[in-house]
Amino acid sequence: MAVPVAFFGLFFAYPVTAIVGRGLKAGGDWQFGRIGDVLARPDILDVLWFTTWQALASTALTLLIALPGAYVFARFDFPGKQLLRAVVTVPFVLPTVVVGTAFLALLGRGGLLDELWGVRLDTTVWAILLAHVFFNYAVVVRTVGGLWSQLDPRQEEAARVLGAGRFAAFRRVTLPALAPAVAAAALMVFLFTFTSFGVVQILGGPAYSTLEVEIYRQTAQLLDLPTAAVLTLVQFAAVGGILAVHAATVRRRERALKLVDPAQTSRRPRGPAQWALLGGVLLTALLLILLPLGVLVERSFDGAGGSGGYGFGYYRALQSAGSGGSSTFLVPPLEAVGNSLRYALVATLIALVVGGLAAAALTRRAGRLVRGFDALLMLPLGVSAVTVGFGFLITLDKPPLDLRTSWILVPLAQALVGVPFVVRTMLPVLRAVDDRLREAAAVLGASPLRAWREVDLPLVRRAVLVAAGFAFAVSLGEFGATVFIARPDNPTLPVAVARLLGRSGELNYGQAMALSTILMLVCAVSLLLLERIRTDRSGEF
Repeated sequence: MAVPVAFFGLFFAYPVTAIVGRGLKAGGDWQFGRIGDVLARPDILDVLWFTTWQALASTALTLLIALPGAYVFARFDFPGKQLLRAVVTVPFVLPTVVVGTAFLALLGRGGLLDELWGVRLDTTVWAILLAHVFFNYAVVVRTVGGLWSQLDPRQEEAARVLGAGRFAAFRRVTLPALAPAVAAAALMVFLFTFTSFGVVQILGGPAYSTLEVEIYRQTAQLLDLPTAAVLTLVQFAAVGGILAVHAATVRRRERALKLVDPAQTSRRPRGPAQWALLGGVLLTALLLILLPLGVLVERSFDGAGGSGGYGFGYYRALQSAGSGGSSTFLVPPLEAVGNSLRYALVATLIALVVGGLAAAALTRRAGRLVRGFDALLMLPLGVSAVTVGFGFLITLDKPPLDLRTSWILVPLAQALVGVPFVVRTMLPVLRAVDDRLREAAAVLGASPLRAWREVDLPLVRRAVLVAAGFAFAVSLGEFGATVFIARPDNPTLPVAVARLLGRSGELNYGQAMALSTILMLVCAVSLLLLERIRTDRSGEF
């Protein structure tokens, strides 16, 4: 427990507390009256209201669209199932700036809908909601579908034999068993949409602002640290409450159910209704997920020399630092690929060590303090990445932790986001290990470390690989904190994409799409490998 506590205390709690302190302190004294002053402002109340209702609407829409997909992945066996599962997960690890731009190309001025039917949805809340569904579809499919696939279908069949109709059997048998998983998925979707940043900033325009967007605006544009600090505290309190409820639903799901092997519950669709359901889910995946990704790939190709058609001009331009006629890049943008891979590998190693130790501690200890630490591990997913990034710059600047010029700063920030995925992937597997095996090893003279190496590790090896894959993919796509701490001569892929999108010109836009396509392919390959080794279907992700 000591290593995870020290890691989060030093690289999460300390930077965030320092930023809040700078905003709420004046002359060495705390100015708590600023909290009431800020929250009484009409513009801030509008931000709070929009943040809340769009998160509720996004959550409801995601559940409505994704629950049929969760059922199909849980109960049906069809060709390409693993490939499709990986495809629907790719958006979850893509940088928000990439997805926002792809949806802008679909829904904005000159986009696909505008060209075909003259319809524009940019700067409307519908564009934001659809992009949020795109991001969080996999959360529902994996969380709810993972549990659904392990529920014994014979229980529902027994209810129908006793006279219950199909809907009544589902409502009285399956739905109560699924309720904790649905609640956990809904809370995670609400958390991710409540803290949405890139999607709202790109698709919403100046008319819409979430707490995260407003924190960025107050910090980076208006330099109003007091207001940013108050909003950070509000978001922190909201996220803490959400995670506390989420932890309770996870514990309820883990303790209350008797599960079976997923291989025993899936079969080929039978009858027109089931085939129609499968077709509807495939069509949804095509329009909601593959179409935006297809637009992203299409925009990455150009006509050689501007002559029309398609080619690899944008990809070739990535090899030159001055291809866009600007000195923004000190190195060729293509070097961001190597930088991202190196940073992500180091971040994955850190996340595995910290997350693995935290999961082991949570498995062997109980009590309110441990449950609180379990929720604390999820906070980096909800606390403002802008706050964390600025916090790194103002706190890790003095010996013995003067890391501002060190390359390790980026992997540390990425590992903060990777640790929750490691914990949520490994925890259910570790809790399933029979304590009597550890006790037998101890009786035979094995130390705790050797018992873990000889008993736990062989049983959780595949879960470790899955956790490493998720941590790697998420680290590749981390943007919010990295954008403030990545050095100009060592940009990551998301940072390079953002820089290119911030520069005018067709060539810069095309290069951004080319880099985004590379990032998407790397993430897709990682997730395909995960599907080949993933056996536990009850984990959070």
